Amino acid sequence: MKKAKKRVDKIDQGNKNEGNNISMMAFWIHNKIERGQRIMRKMQDLEKNFTIELGVKSDPIQYRYSFDWLFNLMAEEGIYNLQLGTFTEFYSLPDSYFFRLKESAQSKGIQISSIFTSHRELGGFLNPEKEYAEITMKNYRRMIEIAAILECPVAGSSMGSVYRDNIEYRPQGIKSFLKFIKDMMVFAKDHGLSWLTLEPMSCYAEPPCNSVELKKIADELVQFHLNQPEKTVRFGYCSDVSHGWANQEKIVIENNLDYFIASFPYLYEFHFKNTDSIYNSTFGFELENLERGIIDVKEVYSILMKKQNEIPVTKVIGYLEHPGPKFGRDYSDYLLDRWLRESLKYLKEQWAEWSAIFS
Repeated sequence: MKKAKKRVDKIDQGNKNEGNNISMMAFWIHNKIERGQRIMRKMQDLEKNFTIELGVKSDPIQYRYSFDWLFNLMAEEGIYNLQLGTFTEFYSLPDSYFFRLKESAQSKGIQISSIFTSHRELGGFLNPEKEYAEITMKNYRRMIEIAAILECPVAGSSMGSVYRDNIEYRPQGIKSFLKFIKDMMVFAKDHGLSWLTLEPMSCYAEPPCNSVELKKIADELVQFHLNQPEKTVRFGYCSDVSHGWANQEKIVIENNLDYFIASFPYLYEFHFKNTDSIYNSTFGFELENLERGIIDVKEVYSILMKKQNEIPVTKVIGYLEHPGPKFGRDYSDYLLDRWLRESLKYLKEQWAEWSAIFS
């Protein structure tokens, strides 16, 4: 009888252990499912929070059409973000001009959301002649002051260009620029800005020109901000989907998409325009130029959405940076209206088609 009882007790204990194991397994599976659901909800929230908006850079209207003309066109096309491009008189105009410009934009529902140079005019630190650097310092400060007047959170530029016949000055020029831009990060903070941006470029004379250099420069400036976040604005890139690096033999060293993706950990805004296979010509997305372009707009949207967690902001604005038709000709200036409208409509249509597939 005792042996039989022990066997029964052993079976009961085994059943209890098995029951406990099943309960623990069920509990473990439940926790895994809950954790997976939490991760999924978090990813969905990130996708809901991350947005891509379209804007226009004002470059092609220079000396051709008024800002009011551009504001009206943008409002009619449902585009409300303007990146104000610089022009010859920009740094010398009085504050009153920019107060009027802001009021004019706001009356049409347009937000001047960024300022960015249109040329290489703030590239004085890549020039060994000190007077160029002095003018760059003066004009960069003025650009920040204008941004403050316009209640614009960001201002930016390219680094400039080293003379081809003095290319050995390049390392010193980069070093001088980085020292200067750190001072500007403090100056911009004092004027209420949030970011300063830099554009990755497409040739060795215009740094940065590749993803390794891009990362090195950005890491130094990001760390400078992290060391004193209360005193400095953040640093980021205003990248360009049409920028890649081809050498003198026209061999592509780094393609435009890889270069664009490399900027994502530092991306604040970007330029939207079309280009050819060696990044020689740039143009828009109007009907007559679509076939010769290499930019797959849906692919750009897809990459941004898929890699959104790498990007430090939840809203990225892509500004159409259209070079415009031949300037100063009766047979070409008038084309700008159609080219801008067609390019903006194409960018919007591509987004709508991509969104339908994605959803």
